[in-house]
Amino acid sequence: MSTLNWTVIQPEAWLLLGACVVTLADLFVKDPQRGPTFWLSQAVAALYAWLHLDAFAAGDTAYGLSAMVVADPLGHLLAGFGAIAVMTCMAYARPTLAAREMNKGEFYALSLFVLLGIGVMCSANNFLVVYLGLEVMSLSLYALVALRRAHVAATEAAMKYFVLGALASGFLLYGLSMMYGATGTLEIPRVFEQIATGRINKEVLVLGTVFVVAGLGFKFGAVPFHMWVPDVYQGAPTSITLLVGSAPKLAAFAITIRLLVEGMLGLAMDWQPMLVVLGAASLVVGNVAAIAQTNLKRMLAYSTISQVGFVLLGLAAGVVSGNTLSAGNAYSSALFYIVTYVLTTLGSFGVIMFLSRQGFEAERIEDYAGLNSRSPWAAGVMAVFLFSLAGVPPMVGFYAKLAILQALVTTNVVGYIMLAVFAVVMSLVGAFYYLRVVKVMYFDKPKAVEPALVRGGGVTALLAVNGLLVLGLGLLPGGLMAMCRDAIVKALAG
Repeated sequence: MSTLNWTVIQPEAWLLLGACVVTLADLFVKDPQRGPTFWLSQAVAALYAWLHLDAFAAGDTAYGLSAMVVADPLGHLLAGFGAIAVMTCMAYARPTLAAREMNKGEFYALSLFVLLGIGVMCSANNFLVVYLGLEVMSLSLYALVALRRAHVAATEAAMKYFVLGALASGFLLYGLSMMYGATGTLEIPRVFEQIATGRINKEVLVLGTVFVVAGLGFKFGAVPFHMWVPDVYQGAPTSITLLVGSAPKLAAFAITIRLLVEGMLGLAMDWQPMLVVLGAASLVVGNVAAIAQTNLKRMLAYSTISQVGFVLLGLAAGVVSGNTLSAGNAYSSALFYIVTYVLTTLGSFGVIMFLSRQGFEAERIEDYAGLNSRSPWAAGVMAVFLFSLAGVPPMVGFYAKLAILQALVTTNVVGYIMLAVFAVVMSLVGAFYYLRVVKVMYFDKPKAVEPALVRGGGVTALLAVNGLLVLGLGLLPGGLMAMCRDAIVKALAG
């Protein structure tokens, strides 16, 4: 573990080089549609995804840079899926950006730097690397939210995101510093070893864990660290909202596993109750607040908060009565949930951009009145994504929720079983606001005569593939679940 072994960061090195090339090459692009910049960015992200997914298939674990980074199946899987999510975001966003004179090289370059931050976080084996990746990703996202400089709502959203994000980063950094003070090491596996010896200052370490969980809660958008989510989702341009709400969730999951599971599994009985409180509060606030929303983007923001509640409950069920027998099942269920949630989020915001046009943002729920009469295809695809978010079979969201509930129930602990019942009740509450949008699309009459929808075939085909994946993974979830379980088991074994 002490060798430099630069090959473990080969994908990130290529991505950094590619992002710099995209930034410089765009200076010479004359096409107002930024076609060369778009395709070059897609090629860079595709190469990055292929390198990670190919390494995941190999199934090996390697350490490098004096054990500061690790290349294991969990990191490869999350980084690979993150690259695919960023590629999808750029593809969905391109027509929307062009219609609003925002189709600039900065969007593609910053998107690649967001991906770079995600990759660094997924491969972190050291507190410093975790923070480095977090800041690369976060600073790029702050800049993207403020990309539409003449738009007051976007500027306000960027300011809120920056201020609260800086506060959360401070929480995380302070918590990591306390963990370093208590254990005397920055390496995550050695933190685990120090805890196992029992010769640590547990009070300091637990207090540091509180700050770390607070920082992670912000990155997930969990209650009570959710204040930024509705405002940023609504205020940012939809193309940026899509990026903020998708791939970074995979990075947040990665550092949660690295810090809490790989580093502090010995203190699981201290941090799991924190995740239970955050998860339960997120389910309540997210689902109840979403009912009152009339803006679809804001509704989906509160939906995100409630969906994160499920992920946190899965992460909180790994260690039961001091044993880790259910850890693999619980953490792989949470990983499956976050991956499928990102897939569904890409599609739902993709439809919003598909329906938007110059001078009209399809953000209000009433804008979808009678959509089925104007575009049965768009209404059908949107219904698929909403049914999945609500957990209606046979969509993949149903199986994801079922996996979390099964992880809670199989602990055979009354408290976790009650949490499962509570999560089911909250899902029924959440089904109301998802099905309300479906009702508006299919049964309400349009308030005005809307023009026929005319869109490019590329986005239409991508939405169709996205919808088919949501449906197909719901019918045949075994393959993806096996990948998630394999990644978690090997991470725990390492």
